[in-house]
Amino acid sequence: MTEHAIADVDAVSVVIGALEELLGDRVTTSMAVREHHGRGEDYFKPVPSDAVCFPHTTEEVAEIVKICAAHKVPVIPFGTGTSLEGHVTAPHGGITIDLMQMNAVLEVHPEDMDCRVQAGVTRKQVNEYLRDTGMFFPIDPGADASIGGMAATRASGTNAVRYGTMKENVLGLTVVTSDGRIIKTGGRAKKSAAGYDLTRIFVGSEGTLGVITEVHLKLYGIPEKIASAVCQYSSLEEAVNSVILTIQAGVPIARIELLDALMMERSIAYSDLKGYENKPTLFYEFHGTEAGVEEQAQLVREIADDFGGSAFQWTVDTEERNRLWQARHDAYYAGIAAEPTKLGMSTDVCVPISRLAECILATEQDTKGSGFECPIVGHVGDGNFHVLFMLDPDDEDEVRRVKDCNRRIVERAIAMGGTCTGEHGIGVGKMDYLEVEHGEAVELMRTLKRAFDPENIMNPGKMVRI
Repeated sequence: MTEHAIADVDAVSVVIGALEELLGDRVTTSMAVREHHGRGEDYFKPVPSDAVCFPHTTEEVAEIVKICAAHKVPVIPFGTGTSLEGHVTAPHGGITIDLMQMNAVLEVHPEDMDCRVQAGVTRKQVNEYLRDTGMFFPIDPGADASIGGMAATRASGTNAVRYGTMKENVLGLTVVTSDGRIIKTGGRAKKSAAGYDLTRIFVGSEGTLGVITEVHLKLYGIPEKIASAVCQYSSLEEAVNSVILTIQAGVPIARIELLDALMMERSIAYSDLKGYENKPTLFYEFHGTEAGVEEQAQLVREIADDFGGSAFQWTVDTEERNRLWQARHDAYYAGIAAEPTKLGMSTDVCVPISRLAECILATEQDTKGSGFECPIVGHVGDGNFHVLFMLDPDDEDEVRRVKDCNRRIVERAIAMGGTCTGEHGIGVGKMDYLEVEHGEAVELMRTLKRAFDPENIMNPGKMVRI
């Protein structure tokens, strides 16, 4: 069995010296910088690498990887640091490659509705650049994540129910492999039957197969009209069942998000939402023509009424829409703000939508029975929900109870035909559950990892155990 690459002290020293010759002051061994790059937005303790470098081009990334590969020193890609499962920790030391200075939009093709960007550009930067073209990139994980990081974790978010995930919206990639080669996957043609689909292999690989340096994205036209709505329900079951009927009715809804009563309580306080109660609440968004949006909203209102929805409010006012969705995006921070002395641990699972209400209700009972008050938020249009634990990472008993509860949440979702993660990815935190979900297929994943990265230097200790 292949061993994890462990950064030898002498080898690391040689590598850092070579990187300083290549990049000059764009290499740092500052402990403050290393610790910042040694954790994401998670509860894992920082595990810093030995140095952090800041390349500007794919060619520089390739040279960095070649230097590291020659000395078997691990490579850890880093975007904005918003991952949630320990993806950017460096348990075996090595060199962190911070891609945030690679933030250019390289090409835009309005007639073909696609663009090519460097990996460090964020989703907000992409859409700001595209604003005058009449197009936008819809994938919205909440955090202003880098496009490369979103591709690496196969991210999705609030718009997935209509526009899909990164898996459906990445047309091609530029990747630096573990030996420093630069390869391109996919192409600008809308379809291809040529060879293995390498793009899909790298999307979701979490930096374990190569470093993504450029991403070719599918774009969409900015809708003529956008409307948002909010509706409150007396129970989670009624809210989720209304979602199921909405989707079955063929409403082309753009977003449909659930906040449970506890998350609403915290969001009302954090985002100053007036006129709402501490009840399970659905946030909706509709895209289309003016008439189409009005028709969609009316149909959803009728469905909501059938399931006891109350105070259905909808608006096309941009300022009000932005206020509502900012509150939704701030839900994670609202949850954290309620317990400022603790760290947040957010876990996610995804189940068939027919099992969603059952799974959420069982999860609520489980967390309460374990002594935790855990707000829940969900991309309920595709069966994905998140549970936020607040814990003291130095309290071993509390950490153990959180991990036990998380394990039950995951096992319950898998037993219902779901997955251990809908969008956060595996990282360090969910490696055990990958085995539970995929069984013997994990060995094929290991074979793939060994083929792409025989020395196991690419983000070792993540995704699969080697």
